[in-house]
Amino acid sequence: MELIDKGARNLGIALSEKQLAQFQTYYEELVVWNQQMNLTAITAIDAVQINHFLDSLTVSLVYQPEGKIKALDVGTGAGFPGIPLKIAFPEMHLVLLEATGKKVLFLQHIREKLCLENVQVITGRAEEVAHQFRYRAAFDLVLSRAVAPLVTLVEYTLPFCRMDGLLIAHKKGDIKSEIEQAKPAINILKARLLEVKPVNLPEFPDNRSLVVVKQLAPVPALYPRQSGLPVKKPLG
Repeated sequence: MELIDKGARNLGIALSEKQLAQFQTYYEELVVWNQQMNLTAITAIDAVQINHFLDSLTVSLVYQPEGKIKALDVGTGAGFPGIPLKIAFPEMHLVLLEATGKKVLFLQHIREKLCLENVQVITGRAEEVAHQFRYRAAFDLVLSRAVAPLVTLVEYTLPFCRMDGLLIAHKKGDIKSEIEQAKPAINILKARLLEVKPVNLPEFPDNRSLVVVKQLAPVPALYPRQSGLPVKKPLG
């Protein structure tokens, strides 16, 4: 795990031998399970270290998830960015939300395989789970990577943020128009765009960025709307 070790150090994160071993096991299990289900198109060890593990850890460029913060990864898939962040910052409490049952089985397996404490895996759609009392406005940090355009994503995710909580979304490419389209939705959801942070690391020459949104007040009870509407009829 030389690449993730070096990349993490460049982010100011010192990984222990135990943590590097967890990343190695994570990679090995990902490849094995990927033979039975579609978890990722990226399977080469160097590419996984950069495009999945290190990409997940770039969250630390805008937020250090230290201490027992409560974090939620929406549409986590094979566990990105949540699990790499949990490995690097083991004190955080993490909930992984995924709608696909087969992927949930992998997440439950990898949680046990890596001996990760304070990690909950739940099956469901964000539009439904966000209306459950236990999860609504319950998180310090909400994460999402490669799930939806920002105008749709904010409706999926901001209802999970507590007051002053943050949404951090991974984005790639030129997202200026995506940002402009999402601004009215962010206002409707009682939040504010804080920052669009370029990921200026040599490992990522493909114009990646982190979108940071802060929750200012409770999201109106209507949102998120029922399944399908955030995609078909984006806010604003």
